[in-house]
Amino acid sequence: MIDRLGINYRSSQEVIATFAAIAPHMAASQGMLPLALEADKGSSGIRPQLRRFDTLVRPRTDRRRLIALLIAGYLLVWAGFGVAAHLLDAGLHAMVPQSPWLMLNGWAIGAMVLAGAGLFQFSRLKYHCLDKCRTPYGFIVQHWHGPQPWRSAFQLGFDHGLYCVGCCWAIMLLMFVVGMGNVGWMLGLGAVMAVEKNMPWGHRLSRPLGGALLAAAVLVAGANLWS
Repeated sequence: MIDRLGINYRSSQEVIATFAAIAPHMAASQGMLPLALEADKGSSGIRPQLRRFDTLVRPRTDRRRLIALLIAGYLLVWAGFGVAAHLLDAGLHAMVPQSPWLMLNGWAIGAMVLAGAGLFQFSRLKYHCLDKCRTPYGFIVQHWHGPQPWRSAFQLGFDHGLYCVGCCWAIMLLMFVVGMGNVGWMLGLGAVMAVEKNMPWGHRLSRPLGGALLAAAVLVAGANLWS
């Protein structure tokens, strides 16, 4: 009966494994990984979003370590989100068997996740975080402090990661509704986040996507209530 949740019972383990496998690709889509991989090849291969940081630390002998700390801070936030999503998934699977109504109407959880993600696309918090995530130049200049460079580099990546997770967490939760740890869905969701962040018109995608998610929630609810 628990399968009526629309979420594979093994999804938490699958999602963690899948997340670990594609985390480098997600970082690349956000403009982080190319900086580390090409740190010794000059600026031609570095994503424009982080070229400013590379320029700031280029004269330093610990440049590569600073870049690595920046990326580590960023990925730590995403790893933390993955753990939180795993705990949420485990909590839901522990709670559902205790509720006869949810056992019979597991689709409601999927509909609520879709509706919540859709509503979040219209929120001020979404746009605040998205603006910070889309403009790392100003973020780097504002938050980079030289007296404690290693700590500052890590904090810079961590803080920027918080904003990027802040604008994308609701979309990432959709993996439990439609993805079930599937690499294709995970990469698809990553592509949506990358477009929102990197394309000049990316912020215009948020509201149409929110409308589509709300419509999907209504369809899921309608199909189950009136079937």
